[in-house]
Amino acid sequence: MDLFEYQARDLFERYGVPVLAGVVADTPEDARAAAERLGGVTVVKAQVKTGGRGKAGGVKVAKSPDEAEEAARAILGLDIKGHVVKRLMIAAGARIDREFYFSVLLDRANRSYLSLSSYSGGMEIEELAVERPDELARIEVDPLEGVTAEKAREIAVAAKFPEELVDKVAPVFEALWSVYRDEDATLVEVNPLVLTETGEVIALDGKVTLDDNAAFRHPEHEALADAGDVDPLEAKAKEHDLNYVKLDGEVGVIGNGAGLVMSTLDVVSYAGEKHGGVRPANFLDIGGGASADVMAAGLDVILGDPQVRSVFVNVFGGITACDAVANGIVGALGKLGDEADKPLVVRLDGNNVEEGRRILAEAAHPLVTVVDTMDAAADRAAELAAH
Repeated sequence: MDLFEYQARDLFERYGVPVLAGVVADTPEDARAAAERLGGVTVVKAQVKTGGRGKAGGVKVAKSPDEAEEAARAILGLDIKGHVVKRLMIAAGARIDREFYFSVLLDRANRSYLSLSSYSGGMEIEELAVERPDELARIEVDPLEGVTAEKAREIAVAAKFPEELVDKVAPVFEALWSVYRDEDATLVEVNPLVLTETGEVIALDGKVTLDDNAAFRHPEHEALADAGDVDPLEAKAKEHDLNYVKLDGEVGVIGNGAGLVMSTLDVVSYAGEKHGGVRPANFLDIGGGASADVMAAGLDVILGDPQVRSVFVNVFGGITACDAVANGIVGALGKLGDEADKPLVVRLDGNNVEEGRRILAEAAHPLVTVVDTMDAAADRAAELAAH
C-alpha cells in the first residue's frame, strides 16, 4: 500500500524524522485557513500517488493565504498521470541551501535491503541513476543489523556527503530506517532531503510503501488505506481471500496456481490476437482448494466485471483432483443462479481428469463448454468474448 505524502510526513514525525509542519486541505477555503494557521510562505502540494507533480503544476509556492487559496483552486481536480487531485497538503516553506536523496528499499534479487543515497538530489532518481550513476551510492543493508549509527555514516560517506554534514544526516538515516523496519515497509524514500540556510536537515517530501503481507501486525494501517483508490472488484476478492488483480480485457481467467494463471494470461493474449485483440480481464488464482464456495466467490468477482464477456477456467488437478474442481464449478453455478450469465470455457487436466469431465458433461450446464487442451480452450474463450 502506497501512502500519500501527508501520511508519510506524519509517520516520519512520529519516528523523530525532522519534517516541516503540514496541514491537509480538501477545498480552496481549507487551503487558505491552513496558510493562515502556518503563517509565512507555504507550499500547496497535490496529494496523488505518483511522481512528477511539480512538472505537472501540482506544486505551487504561496506567499500569502490569498495565493494559497488561488493555488488550491488551480490544483484541485488536476489530472496528474491519470490521478485526479482531490486532496492537498499545505506545507510550511523552507529556505533551501542544498538538496539530497535517500531511500531504503527491499532488494528482492539479492534477498536483502538496499540503501540508495546521493549528495546530488532534486531530480528523479531514475534520471540520476542513468545520467550520473557515480553519484548514487548503493549500500546493502543487512536485515538483521539494519542501519546502525556506523552503517548510517558509511552510507553518508559513500554518497559523498562532506564530513561536516555526515554527522547531521546520519541520525536522519537511522530514523528513516526505523520507519522502514518498524512499519514493515518495502520502500521509504525522501526526495528531497534538504539542508536549510539555517543548517537544519529536513525531509521535505516522503514516499512510503507498506507491505500488505504484514498488515496483520499493523491493524492501524487500515486507517491509511484510500478507499477511493481501491478497485471494488479487488476489494470484493480480498474479502474472500482471493488472489485477484483487475486487468483491462474481456476474458475472465480462473486458475489454480500463480504459474498456471500467468501462463493462461499469455495464452489468452496470444489467442485474442486472432479475435480482434481480445485480452485477459483479470488474474485470479484460487489456489488448491477449488471448492464450490471458493469457485463461486471467484466467479462472482469475475462476472461482476462489466468488461468480461467470457470466462476461462483453467485447472490442473494435483492435490485437489479434477472431480473436486468439477463439483466446485457445478456447485458454484448453482449458488450463483441467474447471476451467472456469461459463457464458461473449462479445461481440466491432471489428477482424476476423466471423472471431472464426466461430472461436467452430466451436469450439462448451458453456459459451460469443456475443451481438452489449453490452447484450444483459450481460443474458444477469446472467440466467445469477441462476439
